Amino acid sequence: MFSVTTAQLYAWLAAFLWPFARILAIITTEPLLGNRSVPVTVKIGFALFVTLIVAPLLGPMPNVQPGSAAGLLILGQQVLIGLAIGFSMRIVYSAVEMAGHLAGLQMGLGFATFFDPQNSTQIAVIAQFLGLLAILLFLASNGHLMVVMALADSFHTLPINGQLFSSHAWPALVAWGGEIFRMGLLLSLPLATAMLTANLSLGIMTRAAPQLNIFTVGFPVTIAGGFLVLLLSLSYMAPQIVQVLQQGVGMMLKIPELAHAP
Repeated sequence: MFSVTTAQLYAWLAAFLWPFARILAIITTEPLLGNRSVPVTVKIGFALFVTLIVAPLLGPMPNVQPGSAAGLLILGQQVLIGLAIGFSMRIVYSAVEMAGHLAGLQMGLGFATFFDPQNSTQIAVIAQFLGLLAILLFLASNGHLMVVMALADSFHTLPINGQLFSSHAWPALVAWGGEIFRMGLLLSLPLATAMLTANLSLGIMTRAAPQLNIFTVGFPVTIAGGFLVLLLSLSYMAPQIVQVLQQGVGMMLKIPELAHAP
């Protein structure tokens, strides 16, 4: 007769619940599947699918009941680890969107906005375009596979146990958040420089010919020049965006190592 003890049930539940919490936290935070346009059932189903693959490959779990205080503490740790790993990748997309905001502001398209369902706010059209471009480049460079690899590797770098993880990961994550401004400025620098040159030229023309209506001539010139520079710089911007995305994946791999460091 087949019989299952309570201890075995707790062990099976822990072997599935704790990895599932970390995987679901990563999926709901990273920008690809974490988008609000993706149904919740798809996120949970994908997390269940990945958990069923990863859980049998993990080592033995702590001998702790999932419903106890220690079990809930481990569950909270897995959620925090997953949120930190996924948030490190979301920062990269925020940097790309910031580059679009800066470029659109220089072009005079700061007022042209779309509703962003992911952040429930208005977003500049150029930022939306660069964000979609970043997602396409991410998929084209097999970034989604690297995210799954980083997810699976995190369980070996930072295994599930009852020990408190190091706090070195949080300062590194905060410092990585500062990269939003640096990467966003560098990505938008070619277009911002061209728009600055165009605005200086328009200022000199207005000074030389005061009868010239700057508001009639300036906006069409800056918008047309901005689109032209954006078109010419896309071939040079795409490799930079891929490099930034690879840095984000590297940060995803680094967070578990820092959390595991003594």
